Amino acid sequence: MKKADIKSVFDSFNQFNILIIGDVMIDSYMWGKVNRISPEAPVPIIMSTHQEYRLGGAANVALNIQSLGANPILCSVIGNDSKAKTFFNLLKKQHLTSEGIIEDENRKTTVKTRIISNNQHLLRIDEEVDFELEKSIENVFVKHIIKILSTKNVNAIIFEDYDKGCITPSVIKKVVEFANKKNIPTLVDPKRRNFSEYKNVTLFKPNFKELIEGSKIDIRKGDFEGIFNASKKLHKELSAKYLLVTLSELGVFISYNNSYKTIPAEVRDIADVSGAGDTIISIASLCLAAKLNPEIIAEISNLAGGLVCEKIGVVPVDKKQLLDETIKKFS
Repeated sequence: MKKADIKSVFDSFNQFNILIIGDVMIDSYMWGKVNRISPEAPVPIIMSTHQEYRLGGAANVALNIQSLGANPILCSVIGNDSKAKTFFNLLKKQHLTSEGIIEDENRKTTVKTRIISNNQHLLRIDEEVDFELEKSIENVFVKHIIKILSTKNVNAIIFEDYDKGCITPSVIKKVVEFANKKNIPTLVDPKRRNFSEYKNVTLFKPNFKELIEGSKIDIRKGDFEGIFNASKKLHKELSAKYLLVTLSELGVFISYNNSYKTIPAEVRDIADVSGAGDTIISIASLCLAAKLNPEIIAEISNLAGGLVCEKIGVVPVDKKQLLDETIKKFS
């Protein structure tokens, strides 16, 4: 790709609407200091200094899409509770639409609270439910998604699955069928529960652990022929067009048309791998919408994942930095 072509592709991201379906959550961070041990039990007492709330789960994918210049439309089901108000306020603060969010009084808004002292992660508290949507809410949710897809020009759909129950086999089947009729590419960041339900999608993006568990083939991470055999099994079972496997320090693997290519990881100062998968699926969706070939999709996605690993915490990718790195890579 020439420099002008790369810039043109990145500029085209600004025109895209990306629908994200998945489990959203609030990432809560409580900071404080530990000066003594509790007299009630052999545990530290933390004197809390401040607390911060951030968008998490599938909402982090929306933040990545937004940071790349595109328009994210987040679709999820949360609780009808006090934390739902916090979630809506966070969306508003980030200038993200809440039109795809449905409240259900039988569910709880997921909150993951991390307690941190002197940069040491002491404890995490999860407030959540993970059962599947009840049929009545599931039907409302599917109709709501289809309505958005019917009234907006959506360029790609991402299923961001965290196994919390928002994505069900019925949601997958009905949305993918509609998307394929409309020629809208579908991408999946899977988890175990629905792993085998994502049939006829465009791009399926498991990590290495999810690949070997899903394909039931025992292989080493560096055995690319073995990974290819596992990917062929999944291609057959899911009828997925592209299979993009993230291999952490070994980069990414992509298979399509009965062939594969590996892209090694860039040499970087890794600070935190959190959120890299969200970034990779985000840039892959925009590259698919821009009709790039699979190898270039894998190359740019690999660069994006590496860039966010240089930063501490879950942060969206910087578009200008990614553009510069992409130009450098292909020059």
